[in-house]
Amino acid sequence: MTLKVDSESFRLDWLKWLLVLALVVGGVIANSYYVDEPMLYRVLALVAVGILSFWISVNTAKGNSLWVVVKEAQIEVRKVVWPTRQETNQMTLIVVALVLLTALILWGLDSFLGWLASLIIG
Repeated sequence: MTLKVDSESFRLDWLKWLLVLALVVGGVIANSYYVDEPMLYRVLALVAVGILSFWISVNTAKGNSLWVVVKEAQIEVRKVVWPTRQETNQMTLIVVALVLLTALILWGLDSFLGWLASLIIG
């Protein structure tokens, strides 16, 4: 894609972001203004405003690039080889054992230094 096509497909980005901001602020104000309405209607209205704001923001240059990054991240997550349950349990036990060992070493060192300080101070 050339730069001319990119700039033409994302024209008026500032206006789109202003509209997104207006929708979000309007949704917050409307939610507090219509506090007497049932919660279901307010939640549905906020979800609709959120979806509309998301759609508008994805149609901007920055929003589109963020959306591309999110899609690529999902592809990379699918490529990850996750550990099995047994491997997870073993690694957890190793970490717990090392934490306990470190705690015992630090407790012993603290007790020794405290004893040594009490001998020096008297």
